[in-house]
Amino acid sequence: MPAVAKTRVIVGMSGGVDSSAAAALLLEQGYDVVGITLKLWPQDCVSRAEDKCCGPQAVSDARAVCHKLGIPYYLVDEAETFQKQVIAYFAQEYKAGRTPNPCVMCNEKLKFGALLDRARRLGGDFIATGHFARLEKSADGQRTLLKKGRDPRKDQSYFLFSLRQHQLARALFPLGEKSKQETRQAARERQLKTAEKEESMEICFVPDNDYGKFLSAAKLAQPHEGEVVDLQGRVLGRHEGVEYFTIGQRKGLRISAPKPLYVIELDAARNRVVVGDDAALDRDAFNVERCNWIPFDAPPAEMAVTAKIRYNHPGTPATIRATGDGTATVKLHVPQRAITPGQACVFYDADLVLGGGWITAQP
Repeated sequence: MPAVAKTRVIVGMSGGVDSSAAAALLLEQGYDVVGITLKLWPQDCVSRAEDKCCGPQAVSDARAVCHKLGIPYYLVDEAETFQKQVIAYFAQEYKAGRTPNPCVMCNEKLKFGALLDRARRLGGDFIATGHFARLEKSADGQRTLLKKGRDPRKDQSYFLFSLRQHQLARALFPLGEKSKQETRQAARERQLKTAEKEESMEICFVPDNDYGKFLSAAKLAQPHEGEVVDLQGRVLGRHEGVEYFTIGQRKGLRISAPKPLYVIELDAARNRVVVGDDAALDRDAFNVERCNWIPFDAPPAEMAVTAKIRYNHPGTPATIRATGDGTATVKLHVPQRAITPGQACVFYDADLVLGGGWITAQP
């Protein structure tokens, strides 16, 4: 989108190289840029990891980048919203036997929710982030379309599928055409402090990616003993709660068997962990709910798509049949491993994001 003189853009600053480069590029394109870091955790994240996206080091780095660029910087407390919209959701999903995706929820509720509200208060026309994704207008100019980032290794469109039209229309993704290497080089050339900063692949509020430990430490889950059973219902062992397991898990079952066993299903109602062999993990059909569609308000009755069942999944051909109540059935042309209730399934037509929904438990 061509820059308009003094069009104000509020950039979500995480203290990393991507958001830093995004702010610098927008400034050079002639935008009036303001940097904001959302403080999401009431204890400044110190007990979790100080370099995470709202920790003191991240705040210091974001502030230093804004100072270098000569743009205003604000630290905004959104801890209460984060607790209600992301942390509570995270715990509730695990308790229900589902595996949550807090990054999708954080984008929808915080980065393109709370941040968008702040942008309006500051007279901002757009918000921008360091996501590797692209936006363009539909042929009739009536809708904003979401597309994969140009670099397939860094594409983050999966995490943005739930954004609505009013959010996409106010968003900018300056890195959508760039690779990670080009982004780092842009930061180096502008002598930004974050140019060589390593990126974290973990959930920002879960130290060491140990979500079970986090749930217990935060008193969001307490041990409650249940049964580990096989596919025939025979009891093989005991466990401390379905929230400490996820589909496809092999380690931590604490049962002996002549061949490897994996978590096949989590029955929250009976507090049961159902296990089976590797072959039982394969499925070719499932349902999704709470669908969001991007190129259209309502999808065709049937569509051929490429479906991504998790972020690091390469995508697989599928046919989806949508219903009128925000749900859809997904039929995969080739069975896939460990389709996990609670995760997002995102649908693509080449690099265009059609939409997606949340995988439900087996009917």
